[in-house]
Amino acid sequence: MDRKQAFIDSINSGYQTKGDFINLGSAMLDGATIKDTFIKIPLKTLNRHGLIAGATGTGKTKTLQILAENLSEKGIPVLLMDVKGDLSGIAQPGENNAKIEERHNAIGFPYEAKQFPAEILSLSDQEGVRLRATVSEFGPVLLSRILNLTDTQSGIVSVIFKYCDDHKMPLLDLEDFKKILQYTTEEGKDEFSQMYGRISTASTGAILRKVIELEQQGADLFFGEKSFDPQDLLRIDENGMGYINIIRLTDIQDRPKLFSTFMLSLLAEIYATFPEQGDSGRPELVIFIDEAHLIFKEASSALLNQIESIVKLIRSKGVGLYFVTQNPTDVPDAVLGQLGLKIQHALRAFTAKDRKAIKLTAENYPLSDYYKTDEVLTALGIGEALVSALNEKGIPTPLARTMLRAPMSRMDILSDAELKSLLKKSKLIPKYNEVVNRESAYEMLTEKIEIANREEAKAKAEKEKEAANRSSSRRSSSRKSSTTNPWIKTISSPTVIRSVLGILSKMMK
Repeated sequence: MDRKQAFIDSINSGYQTKGDFINLGSAMLDGATIKDTFIKIPLKTLNRHGLIAGATGTGKTKTLQILAENLSEKGIPVLLMDVKGDLSGIAQPGENNAKIEERHNAIGFPYEAKQFPAEILSLSDQEGVRLRATVSEFGPVLLSRILNLTDTQSGIVSVIFKYCDDHKMPLLDLEDFKKILQYTTEEGKDEFSQMYGRISTASTGAILRKVIELEQQGADLFFGEKSFDPQDLLRIDENGMGYINIIRLTDIQDRPKLFSTFMLSLLAEIYATFPEQGDSGRPELVIFIDEAHLIFKEASSALLNQIESIVKLIRSKGVGLYFVTQNPTDVPDAVLGQLGLKIQHALRAFTAKDRKAIKLTAENYPLSDYYKTDEVLTALGIGEALVSALNEKGIPTPLARTMLRAPMSRMDILSDAELKSLLKKSKLIPKYNEVVNRESAYEMLTEKIEIANREEAKAKAEKEKEAANRSSSRRSSSRKSSTTNPWIKTISSPTVIRSVLGILSKMMK
C-alpha cells in the first residue's frame, strides 16, 4: 500500500462516525487536498470543548463561522462573542465566486449559500438585547473573586449579603452594594456590631475602591434588572434551526475585567440552571469566546480557578466552550487540558521566541507519521488548519491538515439598514430593554436612615423641650418661694418700705 492510500485509510478510519456530525472539509497531504477525505466531527463530542487558534489573518473567524452555521443547521443554538464586530453577516446568505467554487471542488462537495436565524445582544449601550445580572445573583463568593478580595474582605461581603437576605433587601445594582457598604460603618455600625461584630472602615473602603474600579470598566451598565435568562439562548426557529446569538463586544476590548465578569456570571448561571444532560448524543448549547485571552488577562488566581472549575463541570450540562485566540498559550494549561477539539491555523515564526513557542504548540498535538507538525504550523495557507478531535468513543483522531469549507453565510458585516431590520424583528428586545428600577437596598436603606434621622431629631427636640420646661419650672418655683418666705414678705411690706425711706430721708437732711 502506498503512502497516500495509507494516509487516506487512516483519516477515513479515524474520522468515521455513525451518528450525526459536522463536515469541516477534506484532509491534505504534502500540500495537496485529497478529495472526499472528509474531516467529520461527531456532534456527540462537541460538548468536550475546543480551541481555534492562529495568527491574525489566517482564518480563525471564518472557522468559527463554519462551526456556528453547521451547529445551527443541526438545530443546536450557539452563542458567539463578537469582539471584532465581523460576525453579524451570519444573518445573510453568502455569495458564491470562483475561489469558493475551486475550494469546494477540491474538497468534494458543492457550495451552498444560506442565512441563519440570529439575535444581536449587547453588554453596553450598543444596539441589541441588553444583557444584565443582579448583584444578588452573583452571590458573595463569585463577587468576591471578581473583585479579588482578601479573606477578611470576602467575609464582610458575606455578612452584607446575609444582612440583606435577613432584611429582605434586594441587591440589584452596584449603587445598592455601595450603599450597604457605607451603612455598615456609618449609620448602621451599631446594628452591625451587635449582630455580626465590628466591621472595619479600612476594609469597607478597600472593597469600595475595587467596586469603583469595576464601575469604571462599565459594570454599572451590566449590573441591574431585568436579568437575562440563559434559557433564551436555547431558541429554535420555525425551520428547526438553532438561533445564533451574537454578543457585540467591539467597545469593551480595553475593559477585560467587565468581559471576564460577564463570562463568569453567564457560565455560572448556565451551570446553576441547566439540567444534567447525560450522554444525549448532541450538545444543548455551544459557546464561542473570540479573543479568549481577554477573559484571562489580568484575572486573579481565584478567578482563574473559578473559570477552570466551571469549564470542567459545565460539560455535564450539555454545553460546549470554544476558545478562539491567536496562540494556545493565551489559555491556561488547566483549561487546555479539558479541550477535545483543536483547530490550529498558521503561526508565524519571526523570532527565536516564536520558534520556541511553535515547538511547544506542536507538542500539544498527536504524533503523526505524515506531518512534521512544527513545520506544517508555519506553512498552512489561509483557510487551512491542523485538526485534532475526539471520535464517538472519546479517542483522539489522527492529526489532519485540513482544507476548510467556506462559510455558507456572508463573510462580512450587515449594513446599518440590515442591522436595524434584524433588531426590529427581535422578540427579546421588548423583553429585556425596558429599564426596571424597583425598590431595592439603596432606597430601603435611604428610607431607613431618613426615618432614623427624623426620630433622632424628634427625640432631641423632646429632650430640649423637657430641659426648657425643667428650667422654667425652677425659675417659677424660685419666684414662688421668695413671695411665700415670711421674712421677705415682712421687709417687702409697704409699711417697712415707707419706714426705710423715711429714715433715709432724714439722714440726707
